[in-house]
Order: sequence, then structure tokens, then C-alpha cells
Amino acid sequence: MLSRTRLAAVVGALALTLPLAACGDDDNGGGDTTTLQVLAASSLTDVFGDFGKQFEADHDGVKVEFSFGSSTDLAAQAADGAPGDVLATADQDSMTSAQDAGVVTGDPANFATNVLVLVTPPDNPAGITSLADLDGATWVRCADEAPCGKVALAVLDAQHVTAQPASLEDDARSTLDKVTSGEADAALVYASDAQSAGDSVKTIPIAGAEGQQTSYYIAPLDQSGDADLAQQFTDLVTGPDGQQALAGAGFGKP
Repeated sequence: MLSRTRLAAVVGALALTLPLAACGDDDNGGGDTTTLQVLAASSLTDVFGDFGKQFEADHDGVKVEFSFGSSTDLAAQAADGAPGDVLATADQDSMTSAQDAGVVTGDPANFATNVLVLVTPPDNPAGITSLADLDGATWVRCADEAPCGKVALAVLDAQHVTAQPASLEDDARSTLDKVTSGEADAALVYASDAQSAGDSVKTIPIAGAEGQQTSYYIAPLDQSGDADLAQQFTDLVTGPDGQQALAGAGFGKP
């Protein structure tokens, strides 16, 4: 049995700690902060970052956090119950796998498209002008299972290109990084990634790539802690403002 002195000390300690525990996160100098977790394809990094800032500005007390990566990996994580409120993929297959796992709410919306282009360093030291010049060059593309890898395989097959890449990267952004870091002579990336890189790369359109475009899908996740906020973020992406921003970032219409 606790002595009266010991009991008083315990009660006093609890009185000090309980108010602190009830405060929660307070990034706004006022009430608690609600975090919206968005799982999104790496090629959406820049434009979704802007969406996050706009969403936070329009929703007091809300913080948007992103997990960018391969759509295939993110959909698998969502299917395994990983925390998340919204899933945005760079292909339909990844979104369908999340749907089949029962973790997607409602019907996913097709909100954008993209096509592959070739990028080289600005001075293009290997003199690459088309896919035919990849033979003998150090070039990279996405891994086969990633959406950008699947599209790359289709484009290369359509052009009868047999040259082998120096490496296969996890997602579109890591593929782009191989060129901007000077590790590769060329890379197959999305047009939006090339645009985001600006003067850091030289962009070379690929003839016929439009026939192998990829489509992006977005949907709230069933495990979301705030279904209304998840739907509102989805509506931002699919609405007029979101569509205008996506077009400006180099994405095609859905």
C-alpha cells in the first residue's frame, strides 16, 4: 500500500503530465493538427507538393504529408493496411490491385495521362537523338514492375529497340536522377518529369510514344481517419484548379 506521502507524489505527477498529453500536435499555435497522408506516384512529386500547400492553406489545422514512390509498391502497402488517406497511382493496374484488396473507397478517378520521352544531360555528350542511339550508350529506365517500366517496355518493343539499360530504377524520379546526377547518358522518363527538371536535362520526344501513354488514378482509402478530408483532396486534384495545375506541369488530359 502506498504511503500518503508517496500517493500525493504520484497524483501530483499525473496532474502535470495529463494536460500535456491532451494537447496533441499544435503546428498552428491553436488547436490540434489533423494529418492527411497521401500515397502518390513519384512522378507526381512536384505538382502534388503544390496541391498540399494549397490544401493546407484552405484547411486550417490540416497538414498534408506525402509518401512518393512506385505506384506498384504504394498500392501493395495500402493493400497491406499501411496508414494512408488517399492513393494516387500512375497506372490503372496498381489502383485495381488496391481495389481488389478492398482498401479503396468509391470509384477511382482518372485524373491525368503521361507519355515517355528521352532525356540526356544538357550538352548530350553521347549525341543521342532517338531510341536508335541507345545501343552503346549508358542509359536507364524504370524497373519492369513499375508503371513507367511497363510503358518503357511497350515503347521499346514498338520501336524494335534491343539495347539493354545499364540499370533498372525503382520509379520515375530515381530514373531521372541518374541523368541529372551525371551517372547516365540518357533515360526514359515521363514528359512531366523532364519538364520538372528544366534546364538540367535535354528533352527528346519519342516518335509514337503517344500510343503507349499511361493513365493516373486517384481515390480515398478505406483506412483513412478522415473520409471527408480524403475526398476533398481527391476533389482538388480532379477539379478545375487541379486539372489546370496538372496541365501546366506537363501532364496530359485524362
